[in-house]
Amino acid sequence: MRSEKEMFDLLLNFAKNDERIRAVGMEGSRTNINVPKDDFQDYDITYIVTDMDAFTKNDDWLDIFGIRIIMQKPEAMDLFPPEIDGFSYLMIFEDDIKIDLKILPLELLNKYLKRDKLLKILLDKDGLVPNPQIPTDEDYWIYKPPATFFDDCCNEFWHTSTYVAIGLFRDELLFASYHMEQIVRAELLRMLSWKIGVGYGYGFSVGKHSKYIKKYLSESEWDLLMRTYRMDSAENCWAALESAHILFRQASHYVADNFGYTYPDYDVQITNYINKHKNNKQ
Repeated sequence: MRSEKEMFDLLLNFAKNDERIRAVGMEGSRTNINVPKDDFQDYDITYIVTDMDAFTKNDDWLDIFGIRIIMQKPEAMDLFPPEIDGFSYLMIFEDDIKIDLKILPLELLNKYLKRDKLLKILLDKDGLVPNPQIPTDEDYWIYKPPATFFDDCCNEFWHTSTYVAIGLFRDELLFASYHMEQIVRAELLRMLSWKIGVGYGYGFSVGKHSKYIKKYLSESEWDLLMRTYRMDSAENCWAALESAHILFRQASHYVADNFGYTYPDYDVQITNYINKHKNNKQ
């Protein structure tokens, strides 16, 4: 695998030698000092260019970065339409290096600079960014929720729990699993992050998709959270939902007590609702 220095030299020297590229930015984990370095980190690079068509008309210019084992171009795909401006090349190379390279027209530079605070300017040929920002992940920090946010989270968690239960009553495991994965567990992780904020403060992030949350949970909390992922049978689905309820109940009571919020009655009402129908099924 090529070293980080080799990759930055390659990416920046190419940009320096191409007059169409006026600036280079980097986003992602390599700009975040709080993210541990490893061999799987992408090089999230953006070339700010004067002529988009000159790059997009063919892919030959990309060969300078190495031999690719796969490439995805979201803006050229029909099934997965792009979500951001520019044109992207998501590439994995035979030495396992991964580059997510985007080209962006010069006229969108100001929009690009405002899009993400985890942004670092690596090259600026024309002094277009006289006061480059210092990359920060503050947009992803844990925050103290206002009372309305707390209530909304509780409402969404308990309301959607009924969809999981209904899916199980109907023996529709995929329906149940979807609502468990996409909504119930998402709100559980949100509440856990608020609980962590009470104990650890608000000047940090638990990572993309809560990937660092284990560091801040007790062993019993982590065990309950892991149980929510076991969804391969109706029995395991019920156990996962129950584990989610226990953990959410603990965390939300803790948050409510510390902030002086009222703990809503969704818990009691929905628990009774699910148990009533569950008992009728037995």
